[in-house]
Amino acid sequence: MNAHENSGMEFTPQQRQREISKVTLWGVIINLVLAVTKLVGGVIGQSQALIADGLHSFSDLASDAMVFIAARHASVEADEEHPYGHARFETIATVALAVLLIIVGIGICYDALLKVISDETPAMPDMFTLWIAAFSIASNEGLYHYTKHTGNKIRSNLLLANAWHHRSDAISSIVVLIGIAGTQMDMPKLDAFAALVVAVMIVRIGFKLGYDSVQELVDASLEPETVDKIRETILSHEDVRELHMLRTRRMGHNALVDVHILVAPRLSVSEGHHIAEHVEKTLKDKFDEVNDVTVHIDPENDEQEACSMHLPLRSEVIIALKKEWAKSPELDVIEDVTMHYLAGKIAVEASMPIEKLASVESGKAVQTSFEQACLRVPCVNSASLKFH
Repeated sequence: MNAHENSGMEFTPQQRQREISKVTLWGVIINLVLAVTKLVGGVIGQSQALIADGLHSFSDLASDAMVFIAARHASVEADEEHPYGHARFETIATVALAVLLIIVGIGICYDALLKVISDETPAMPDMFTLWIAAFSIASNEGLYHYTKHTGNKIRSNLLLANAWHHRSDAISSIVVLIGIAGTQMDMPKLDAFAALVVAVMIVRIGFKLGYDSVQELVDASLEPETVDKIRETILSHEDVRELHMLRTRRMGHNALVDVHILVAPRLSVSEGHHIAEHVEKTLKDKFDEVNDVTVHIDPENDEQEACSMHLPLRSEVIIALKKEWAKSPELDVIEDVTMHYLAGKIAVEASMPIEKLASVESGKAVQTSFEQACLRVPCVNSASLKFH
């Protein structure tokens, strides 16, 4: 399921659960009707293939139950133990359905191979069994389109997997129909060769769905084209100079993004936070599936510049600065100290009430005294003092 730009409504977990439950309920009803019809029709009409297909429809009820239970768990809101929500219950169920598809495909393949090598001539089924097989094809194909439509609408890989399960049932019934028709036209092996083709297709679909879901469980990145669009969107912000460490992953039908953005190095904390909030909102507005964004504000590219982690914290630096300021009596009223941790050093900015100056002309000397005092602290490489 690829990312796409905002083009429709967003569904709450409860709304998604209701949609999935409605689709699944229709699946249960139709599969139950088909199972009974095919079993009874197969027995009366002497069609072993139709009986097997009826048992297959009964097994579909188990997969429908799995979808219903998974959707119910996935719709539960985030809690203390699951701060990102429960969406991956849906992903796990998708893996299980993918495995089921693979097993169904292998089963069809095995049965077809047995028919190919067998010398046994199948019994001649009654004509009405063809109509039952045709009814099964139409019903399952209708379920496929209905389930797929809803799956795309609410962005549910679980429903898309179940949709393909319905289509595999339709294809299975096509094989039954071909087998019945082939037997009546004295071509008993026809259904076996058709079944082999079908089996390969079902197994391929199962592997594709399973692979995508396992990729999600191991936190694989979003599709490269989606990541590129996310990168372009972030860089389009006028206050973002660069970005790095862009990471994405999927959580059920949602996507999570975290990124480091480079801004002007001497911005205030509040301005940097405002830029981060704007980037977050832009991504959520533009990409339907993005619902969680973490933006780390960097004053410099910490992948390239000298790291500042070795520098002391503010409280330690202030103690060292005050010791130096105490040597100059004119610096006893320093206020509003700001520190910039850049390129492995600290730049210090501060202010002083102008009325504390002996004279306006003495301001330059006080600034020089302040700068010299600050530079005596080893981790400081620049200092400036303003008057207010």
